[in-house]
Amino acid sequence: MAVWHVRDFTPDDLEAVVRLDAESATTDLPAVFRLSDVVAALQARGPSVVAVADGHLVGAAVGRVDGDRAWVLRISLHPAWRNLGMGTALLSALEHRLRDAGARIVAALLPDEETGATALANSGFRPRRGLTYFEKSEAVSAQGTAVLTMLGAVMPEARLWERLRGMADEKRLIERRLVLPLANPELADAHGVEPPRAVVLFGPPGTGKSTFAKGVAGRLGWPFVELFPSRLASEDGLASGISRRFEEVAQLDHVLLFIDEVEEVAGTRSLAAPASVGVVNELLKSIVRFRDREGRLLVCATNSVAALDPAFLRHGRFDYVLPVGPPDPRARDALWAGYTAKTGTTADTAVLAEASEGYTPADIRQVALAVAQSAFEHTLDTGERIQPSTQDYLDAIRRTRPTVSEEMAREFADQAIHYGRV
Repeated sequence: MAVWHVRDFTPDDLEAVVRLDAESATTDLPAVFRLSDVVAALQARGPSVVAVADGHLVGAAVGRVDGDRAWVLRISLHPAWRNLGMGTALLSALEHRLRDAGARIVAALLPDEETGATALANSGFRPRRGLTYFEKSEAVSAQGTAVLTMLGAVMPEARLWERLRGMADEKRLIERRLVLPLANPELADAHGVEPPRAVVLFGPPGTGKSTFAKGVAGRLGWPFVELFPSRLASEDGLASGISRRFEEVAQLDHVLLFIDEVEEVAGTRSLAAPASVGVVNELLKSIVRFRDREGRLLVCATNSVAALDPAFLRHGRFDYVLPVGPPDPRARDALWAGYTAKTGTTADTAVLAEASEGYTPADIRQVALAVAQSAFEHTLDTGERIQPSTQDYLDAIRRTRPTVSEEMAREFADQAIHYGRV
């Protein structure tokens, strides 16, 4: 038999690792960590190694680091290479990389007699008895993982929702209208509530529409797929590209499909060229088909809801049209508090909130990073560590033009009244 060697995983190995995963199983019990978890860890370039023989990938060990604890997500071996010490070698190499990444504890959860159990025992891992494993139903089937890879899907962390600071009113509205019915479909059905299938988020640029969409996906544990019209147009025409992409997404059991700046493909048809009219028509038909199945959510974002074709917003296509505007003073205060806490400063966040009227979360982040960079450079230049003051932040605010002008704010308020559907 050929000699094998262990090396670090590279992105070119992804397809072979997914294929090997299906060949490696030695039990009918489902894996504790889903294949989608494995793919997400690989795409995030978590510590992972593979074994190669004669140019073929015949083994893999995939890890993920969570604080000071690391998880061995998968140990996969080609059937012809079992019981030859490869699993132990892979695990040893992976363990070194996990330790280098800061892990103090390395843990694994495997079904009884699954591939990797012998390697774990040989490497000094010991089973802990008297534990009960808890889980919710998985959002992605093994069959859907290849589709997710092809679509460039990501699995946002559940903690992303908790890290969304400020914007409390918008966050509460989105959680109650979108997250809770989708996360509790049986309870929603018992109350006659139909979980949403499609929503529009509208508001000025930089207000966090994309981040909210990813946060919803993270809360639900669903993959996040973004549709990029410009890429579809460059392939085989935008209308046919949209139809094909929606058909590909239809293969998934659960997914949040996101279209940013949707006005580019769903603008008012009365003012559009014939080709653009065809694109809008195809998108409308695709949305109707998308709504036919449970476990999927389409989120479209736009800076100007008034620019959308009226038929696009019709009841029956979109369940909600939700405004996401600039943060109010309370939200700005919360945003500033989050950033200033990282530097340990005692800056007056109420003063900063008042001074940053019209600033979006993206604007506030930009100012906070500029102040942090300045303090960092001061420490490097002088050896003296300083804490930014309220005045430092105010000076940076004065140098940063807000994204939302008074005119844009008035336009958004008007659109919220005339188009909002909450």
